[in-house]
Amino acid sequence: MLEFLKQPWPWYIAGPLVGLTVPALLILGNKNFGISANLRHACAACLPANISFFKYDWKKEIWNMFFVVGILIGGVIAFSFLANPNPIIINENLRTELASYGITNINGMLPQEIFSWENLFTIKGFLMMVVGGFMIGFGSRYAGGCTSGHAISGLSNLQLPSLIATCCFFIGGLFMANIILPIILSL
Repeated sequence: MLEFLKQPWPWYIAGPLVGLTVPALLILGNKNFGISANLRHACAACLPANISFFKYDWKKEIWNMFFVVGILIGGVIAFSFLANPNPIIINENLRTELASYGITNINGMLPQEIFSWENLFTIKGFLMMVVGGFMIGFGSRYAGGCTSGHAISGLSNLQLPSLIATCCFFIGGLFMANIILPIILSL
C-alpha cells in the first residue's frame, strides 16, 4: 500500500477523488469548495479593523480553514514520507529550452535558478514571485474565486460565471506560459 501511495496517481483515480469532493461537501454540509476565500476568513478573524468587507460571521466558514490546514499537513506528510524517489521526468525539448534561459538544475520540483532567496532580489525573481503572487491574489479576488473554486465547484454547479472564469484562466495560462514567461526568463 505504501508503494502505491508513493507513486503518482493516474488521472482516473485522482480526478474522481477530487471531483467527488464537491458533491460530498454539498450533500454533507451544503458547503462550496474553494480555497482563496480563506484569506478573507483569516483577515476577518485576525484584523479587528472596521472594514465592511471583513464584517461577517467568519466562524461559519471555519471548516474551510481546517480544510486548508489539512491540505498543508497532507503536503508536509506527502513530502516527508511519501516522496517519489524517482527523478522527475522532463521532456528533452523542454530541458533544452530551459537550459537556454540558464535553468539547468532541474533535480526537484522547484528549480534553484528560479525559486531561491538570491533570485528573489533580481528583476526576474521579483517579477515571477512578488508580482506574479500579487496578480494571482488580485485575480482570484476579482474573479470571485480561484481556479479550484471555479473549475471544480462552479462548473459542477453549472454556473456560467465559473465557465467564463475557467476559460479565462486557461487562456491566461497559455498566454503566460508561451509569451510572457519566455520574456521574463530571458531577463
